[in-house]
Amino acid sequence: MPTIDANGLSIAYAVDGSGPPLILLHGATGSGASHFASLLPVVARSLRVHAPDARGHAGTRWDPSDGFATADLVQDLAAFADALGLTTFHLLGYSMGAMTALEFAARWPGRLQTLVIVSLAPEREPRLSVGRRLMDPKRIDRDDPAWAAELAARHDPVQGPGAWRRLLTAIVADVATQPLLTPAELRAIETRTLVMVGDRDPFVPVDHAAGLARQVRDGRLLVLPGVGHDAIFGATPVLHAALTEFYGMTEPVERGRAGHPPTTEDPR
Repeated sequence: MPTIDANGLSIAYAVDGSGPPLILLHGATGSGASHFASLLPVVARSLRVHAPDARGHAGTRWDPSDGFATADLVQDLAAFADALGLTTFHLLGYSMGAMTALEFAARWPGRLQTLVIVSLAPEREPRLSVGRRLMDPKRIDRDDPAWAAELAARHDPVQGPGAWRRLLTAIVADVATQPLLTPAELRAIETRTLVMVGDRDPFVPVDHAAGLARQVRDGRLLVLPGVGHDAIFGATPVLHAALTEFYGMTEPVERGRAGHPPTTEDPR
């Protein structure tokens, strides 16, 4: 897997396909390769796809005891895109990656050709309370040893033995304290946006996802029936068809943005 130096990190990432650039941001405890294994071949038919590992995850080494914050993930994304030479690009985020994507869109909407938000709404609850319960390392060790083994196999080779336990604790702490986007900041996101949510997602009530789709300037909502938080894995044919149609609809927007490179300065 290739790596690229950005924002003081050596970021590992999967890459595939050809065409306009798309960056995929995985969820908490995952990796670019693992969370998007089924999606990457589909979108890579028409896009050049980059799927980085977030700091502290899989191949991107970072000790979460040094701090773990969404604001840092946003800066990592900006630096990653800059290092690849991408002035504008498509962006899709899942769960934790979706929060990074949403924050990035609020800061640099002109850099994005499209935005896809999967399994995320900007409200703190019920994300925090559900996360505290499901991402408790002691609970995972006790009740879900198979997941504990999977996490160790994914993260330990680069992050060190048991690093996933510190990582999960740091992620939940960030959810508890991260500044939330204001209605005005959400309304300023002018990028064409698709919000996708499973109708059984304990982290994201459907009405919260619908509210996000209404708040951004050019949003639409897709509710995946019978699907929980793992929407990126569930209802695969529906999700793949929706993304294929969505990216096909945005070609004129993509050409327009590519012809007018945006500033890379943070407007805040």
